[in-house]
Amino acid sequence: MGEKITLSVIKADVGGYVGHSSVHPKLLETAERSLAGNKLLIDYHVARVGDDINLIMTHKYGVDCPEIHHLAWNVFLNCTETARELKQYGAGQDLLSDAFSGNIKGMGPGVAEMEFEERKSEPVIIFAADKTEPGAWNFPLYKMFADPFNTIGLVIDPKMHEGFCFEVYDLVNNERVEFNLPEEMYDLLVFIGAPGRYCIKSVYSRTSNEIAAVSSTQRLNLMAGRYVGKDDPVCIVRCQSGLPAVGEALEPFANPHLVAGWMRGSHIGPLMPVGLNDASPTRFDGPPRVVAMGFQLAQGKLIGPKDLFADVAFDRARQTANEIANYLRSLGPFEPHRLPLEDMEYTTMPEVMSRLKHRFTRVGPKKAKVSGV
Repeated sequence: MGEKITLSVIKADVGGYVGHSSVHPKLLETAERSLAGNKLLIDYHVARVGDDINLIMTHKYGVDCPEIHHLAWNVFLNCTETARELKQYGAGQDLLSDAFSGNIKGMGPGVAEMEFEERKSEPVIIFAADKTEPGAWNFPLYKMFADPFNTIGLVIDPKMHEGFCFEVYDLVNNERVEFNLPEEMYDLLVFIGAPGRYCIKSVYSRTSNEIAAVSSTQRLNLMAGRYVGKDDPVCIVRCQSGLPAVGEALEPFANPHLVAGWMRGSHIGPLMPVGLNDASPTRFDGPPRVVAMGFQLAQGKLIGPKDLFADVAFDRARQTANEIANYLRSLGPFEPHRLPLEDMEYTTMPEVMSRLKHRFTRVGPKKAKVSGV
């Protein structure tokens, strides 16, 4: 057995430039300086999508390592200081505490980590999204690892033919459940079809028991008790050699699916795959964006990134997303563009309902008037 590598992706929104659309270059420079030369890390890469900073790090200390999480926390604190100096919008909004508590989970930033032994060739894709929530990965992860119309390897690759195990989190009750596919496919779909509550946390190969994918599942509103921005999730997918090919992992995004988020985290919109240079959502603070950064790992070194959605083959997907966005925007504050009421709990809806409560009266049969009595 060789030595295992840990790939950690930790993200946070610590200040937008301008508004919620991007990250000021000085914040990215601060993140680079904060990670440079750190002896805990084998390698690192600082990226951004929309107004979120993504720290991509490799090391040998396993998942949930307090020192790695503390390092990321300090990076975000340093970036927040820079953001406040530049009066960036929402400086430090994803940092829900003033003091690190040993694990960055539950403190605001999103986390996706996996530990594995590097294969002879180790291609990985880091997906990062802005203006949406963790459930946005349900549809593409299902397509990658369960749909033979998307992933032909499920049919013709003996290493994939046994299927995959999906770990699903219930974000409301803080519970988890596993499903073995393909035989439990229908049971899985009952849950992941409700992405606002049930999210695919990880996927494992049933042939090798190897970790294949992992996502961030932090929900800011559930942690903070109020609306403090959408969660802008990240996801790691390993590819090839018994796992989906790179092209199979990208294919689900060729047909933009609808996700929750967009303006004020309160709308439904298409998830648009874009190159890194186009990951600055401005139209109605959107539509939601996703980028795909490809890396080859070599002894923990991050060889890349390759900007995978910059391919012109995704131009039609972007056109389709814009057409969907046009239609949904025409609905304004009406559902299904605006989220349903049960998902508006952390917006102005509770305050409005409280203020108007006394004006609501019970509906009942009206008493008929009897003439001549």
